[in-house]
Amino acid sequence: MAKTAPSSRHSARVVSLRKGTTVEMVRLACPDATQMTLIAESFGLPILDSDGIRDQHERLIVETADGLKEGLGERAMQIHLQRIVGAYVGSAHGAGQFYSRAVTEARDATAKAANGMRDEDRDGPVGFDSGAQRKREFAADMGLQAHALRMAVEGAVAAYELIVGEAWKPFERQVENPGQSVDRKAAELQMAALG
Repeated sequence: MAKTAPSSRHSARVVSLRKGTTVEMVRLACPDATQMTLIAESFGLPILDSDGIRDQHERLIVETADGLKEGLGERAMQIHLQRIVGAYVGSAHGAGQFYSRAVTEARDATAKAANGMRDEDRDGPVGFDSGAQRKREFAADMGLQAHALRMAVEGAVAAYELIVGEAWKPFERQVENPGQSVDRKAAELQMAALG
């Protein structure tokens, strides 16, 4: 049996960061105005006032900051707005991911329905939509919602830059001892308390 050579590497502390959701991730996940117009026209949905949603949310954040400026210092305002915009970004990204899953399910159901040999995918009685049609309509509704939230993010990000003077970016938090579980930390603290 061969012996393994001892490792000559020095142990280095690796600091891992918990990556946040970026505005670019939202833009990739949520429909833009052109795609949303196409969806709305194809499914008979209302065409959203994208610029209006964006402008309204920009004004909302600016007015919020104006209301807080006497009570918050510059750094506190930046942290507060960082969190608010982060919440908008997280919400829109989640909606975009949900929309993407709905589109995938609609595509799958539509492909299955195109196979004429499958009885379970045929249209229902007259007056009832097929399952594939319902999935396509659901995906379209989710696209509308994801787009609306994307535009809210665009407004919030623009307001952040206007107020803070720099582009918004997600907060990246350091993860302490990523390999150590909470239970182990708790046990160490309890043992230390016992002496």
